Amino acid sequence: MKKKKTVTKAGKSYRYRKVGTVQSISMKKKGQKKITFKAGGLHRKLGVPQGTKIPASKMAAALVGKYGAKAKKEALFAKNVLKGSK
Repeated sequence: MKKKKTVTKAGKSYRYRKVGTVQSISMKKKGQKKITFKAGGLHRKLGVPQGTKIPASKMAAALVGKYGAKAKKEALFAKNVLKGSK
């Protein structure tokens, strides 16, 4: 897996994956398949520049489905798999 880049905008530091590359996440439990996805897809669909945080209002609208079915799936993926419960 490639290193994550750090971009500073307005005094804040955000880490992100390289746009358009296929990323894979290995699961913690034994016997589960790796998850593959294209990085930056949700940012493109919501019109948010890569490297900036997605606003909560746009994320909520994507979760409801106002940006389309694929954006809804990507928002659910970002919420559950990428961020997860801490």
